[in-house]
Amino acid sequence: MSCDFFALANAGIQGLSPYQAGKPIEELQRELGLEHVVKLASNENPLGPGARVVEACQRFLRDVTRYPDANGFELKRALSAQFDLRPEQLTLGNGSNDVLDLIARVFLQPGTSAVFSQFAFAVYPIATQACGARAIVTKARDWGHDLDAMAAAIEADTRVVFIANPNNPTGTWLARAALLAFLRRVPQNVVVVLDEAYTEFVDDPAFPNGLELLAEFPNLIVTRTFSKAYGLGGLRVGYAVSDPRIADLLNRVRAPFNVSVLGLAAAAAALGDADYLERSRQVNRDGMAQLEAGCKRLDLPYIPSVGNFIAVEFAADAMPIYERLLREGVIVRPLAQYRMPRHLRVSIGLPEENQLFLDALAKVL
Repeated sequence: MSCDFFALANAGIQGLSPYQAGKPIEELQRELGLEHVVKLASNENPLGPGARVVEACQRFLRDVTRYPDANGFELKRALSAQFDLRPEQLTLGNGSNDVLDLIARVFLQPGTSAVFSQFAFAVYPIATQACGARAIVTKARDWGHDLDAMAAAIEADTRVVFIANPNNPTGTWLARAALLAFLRRVPQNVVVVLDEAYTEFVDDPAFPNGLELLAEFPNLIVTRTFSKAYGLGGLRVGYAVSDPRIADLLNRVRAPFNVSVLGLAAAAAALGDADYLERSRQVNRDGMAQLEAGCKRLDLPYIPSVGNFIAVEFAADAMPIYERLLREGVIVRPLAQYRMPRHLRVSIGLPEENQLFLDALAKVL
């Protein structure tokens, strides 16, 4: 007699669907026999790794037979120096997704709730439901967070509020004044998670730096990643900055050695490479302008974005266009998972990659 393993799983996980990642280049090449494929689906850095990262990985390659420093001493020291932090405020993760999951595991359980916005990052509902907590989803305003609605949605059992700034997948953002007003309305016993995965791409002086708000709000957790602007998506390094009392709780459930030897070395090296970071920003600024101009030429509306991606809207279901683009060797991201079936999210690539996408899009339309 076979066992019903589904029935053994906790109720929250029974109702989950797996996170849908961007289609890999190799998979499309196998399926369609294509030699050249452009991937603009996963908000990756198109520059490739910086020279300092390559040198650090080569230097530490012989150490991969040994476990990494479980406490990430050198990386924490580098982060502390760069952002004027204390090491005891830091929690390292296997990408910022790992840290978001840690936060959910620490603060959410059956009988509690989490608040987040419609059209926000897909990991928030996954992490919430996996812990058996209740999701309170507020309606978006102009594709972004409605902070008034989110503040009003907080209930007695709410333990966590998730805010992405900038937001993925829409690229919208919240100004400092609005965020401050919201944080001052949130009860002190509710943890606010400010997910700043794309913060390095934003130039607007009204955009808030979450790290500067930690002193006033001990219930605030800021999460960041090395996957985007620093170009380390494949090495999976992220971190949270919080009150040391919160960091202590997160580190109690953090898996030992959750960041690899190469990840720790590469992140510390990337943090010190200001030239690479500025090149990433410039490529993103130029690429965003290129894609916006292309969308206007094709008479396609898009959501103005400050991330390293843009969500393009079509007149009807975007999946047929996505599938035709695949046959042209271009991978983008359909947003039906976010209940945005008429949108495709396009990551900013190198100029020639952006142009290949625009040419392919004009062809399939």
